[in-house]
Amino acid sequence: MEILGATLRVCVDDLEAAVPFYERLSGGTALRFERGGVQVAAVGCFLLMSGPQAELEVLRKVAATIAVPDVEEAGKVLGEMGAHIVAGPVPTPVGRNLIAMHPDGAIYEYADRRT
Repeated sequence: MEILGATLRVCVDDLEAAVPFYERLSGGTALRFERGGVQVAAVGCFLLMSGPQAELEVLRKVAATIAVPDVEEAGKVLGEMGAHIVAGPVPTPVGRNLIAMHPDGAIYEYADRRT
């Protein structure tokens, strides 16, 4: 399985206040969307999230988002290696994702840009 990169997940209280800092830090413009009542801004290697505390508590359990060419293939390889697929694959605004728990208990999101 090829890993293309990783995105750091950051839960913030005020997305509007946080976005300009991360845009300047990364030199990019935020791509914004909403998912399950959570406002999200992807900017550079950061995924900023803001919303109801109950939703954020779940999101905080995911250590990072790992970009892969194909989520289906990643799920197969992860399963063969003893990881547990917690959710997905499901469509996202930019592709598909799945949530996997590694044998050590760490939880990661795997995402591709396929539609």
